[in-house]
Amino acid sequence: MAASALSTHARAAITGWGTAVPEQRLTNADLEQRVDTTDEWIVERTGIRERRIVGDGETTASLAVEAGTAAIKQAGITPEDINLLIVATATPEQPIPHTGAFVSDGLGIHCGSFDLGAGCAGFLYGLVTGSALLTSGGLGHVLIIGAETLSRIANPKDRGTCILFGDGAAAVVLSPSTEDGPGLLTWDLGCDGSATGLLEVQAGGSRLPATAETIAAGQQFIKMQGQEVFKRAVRAVVESVKNALDRADLTTADVDWFIPHQANARIIEAAANRLGIPAERTVVNIDRYGNTSAASIPLAMAEAADCGKFKDGDIVLLSGFGAGMTWGSAVLRWGTP
Repeated sequence: MAASALSTHARAAITGWGTAVPEQRLTNADLEQRVDTTDEWIVERTGIRERRIVGDGETTASLAVEAGTAAIKQAGITPEDINLLIVATATPEQPIPHTGAFVSDGLGIHCGSFDLGAGCAGFLYGLVTGSALLTSGGLGHVLIIGAETLSRIANPKDRGTCILFGDGAAAVVLSPSTEDGPGLLTWDLGCDGSATGLLEVQAGGSRLPATAETIAAGQQFIKMQGQEVFKRAVRAVVESVKNALDRADLTTADVDWFIPHQANARIIEAAANRLGIPAERTVVNIDRYGNTSAASIPLAMAEAADCGKFKDGDIVLLSGFGAGMTWGSAVLRWGTP
């Protein structure tokens, strides 16, 4: 498991956040009309009641721009103050150029930007990368955005996957903090590439370019081996969280808020139970949004912050897992530098 903690003296703290979700809702009742399923079956197995779905004219980049604009405003800065943009996504605007180029144009910024692909753990990878570049490179502000339009790659006829995924975006602004101030304390990242086949979109890349045959076979849609993903996800989250907390000389008893990737309510419950983190300290919004991949953790975090759940000095634990199989955890001390 490749992991480390930031070795620089200064920290990177979250100073702004914002979200963007489509207006259109896809409820379990809607899905009952489409595939062989029921509201009761979906809620019991996933905890999801509805999810947001993009409409005409809405894209990964448009959601990212909306979320980024809100985060910049909330941080009390201007787009010109952003020194680096990282967009975490598994559903890019198009193969070339990268989604960050479209987002940069929409935000009116001209700093460096790049996309980061680490599945549902993408925001955590972006958070760690952005923090490291900010603290080591003397940057003023870094904008991290997780944005997804998973409805565009979900097979509407596959009841095993179409019930799970939703669309949305969330963004955070990172700014310099002091050595003993708020910000990212420690982190843990990892990947088990032997499990790539558990969650994948097979066609459309260099391994299997899109053709009429691949489209006819539905290989442009996401496929998942749900039970195996469930088992591996719980193990990965528990191990990764323990590693990150150990590096911070903390235990789960020190955690004020646990914000897991919103993939499945049963995965969240199983991981929290094994870690000994009670439900009242676990942030969950999967019932309203489903699995929004790289947008999942920042969306839950931003909503909790907007509701006033976090106090200065709170220890906030983030953890996620995704295709690859990738995983990651981050330990934050909340507060304004």
